[in-house]
Amino acid sequence: MTISVRLVAAGIVCAAVLGAGPASGDPERIVDQYAAAASAQQSRLNGASMEVDIQARLPKLQKQGRLVALRHISNLGRITYDAVRFEGDRTVKSSVITRYLTAESDAQSTRQRSLKVTPENYKFKYKGVVSEDGRQAYLFQVTPRAKRVGLFKGELLIDAETYLPVRESGRFIKNPSIFLKKIEFVRKYEVRDGVAFPKSIETVVDTRLVGKAELNIAFSHFSLEDRTHLAGSISEAMPVGRGQ
Repeated sequence: MTISVRLVAAGIVCAAVLGAGPASGDPERIVDQYAAAASAQQSRLNGASMEVDIQARLPKLQKQGRLVALRHISNLGRITYDAVRFEGDRTVKSSVITRYLTAESDAQSTRQRSLKVTPENYKFKYKGVVSEDGRQAYLFQVTPRAKRVGLFKGELLIDAETYLPVRESGRFIKNPSIFLKKIEFVRKYEVRDGVAFPKSIETVVDTRLVGKAELNIAFSHFSLEDRTHLAGSISEAMPVGRGQ
């Protein structure tokens, strides 16, 4: 059972990163503006903190768990979590939720830059202008230039005012294990003050051993100031790093 749940976690892991006005009709320019805006905002998120509500389910096993935590991004980009409370099955916590958080931290390393949604890693095909949460956005179909674990085929929505991402969705093109059939996800962002803050992540993993696994993450209470001084009031610390 533990091996099956860990395989589910591996699939979920693959599922987790200022222009001058609309440039409708010029897809190449839109992509260039998007790449520049995404790169520029990376450093602005360093030192930020936010609350996360993580819910994981293994419907076939009738197991679920929920973790509420405070997420910190250090000035160097390292991600850590301070747990506020957990409820539910502890196997789901240790083998699904905690492993996802550990892998997210690992994904911030230099070696993972090859997974970013950029023209270096993806082909962009313009599909038109749509409305997303009341904002005008450019819709692109994205296709990986190489078949690597962590890359996906799907869609990218780019905010027409800031050129920042507002939604990424699709299916990963290569599974990290033969025991995983497919991994689908939707990542949403909220654009505020020239920054694309994570809003939610929904991931569904179809496995060969335990059926579907679901992971839903909601982000809230963002702050661009360091709030590590709050850690003393948290009941359970969860530093995230390799081997945890």
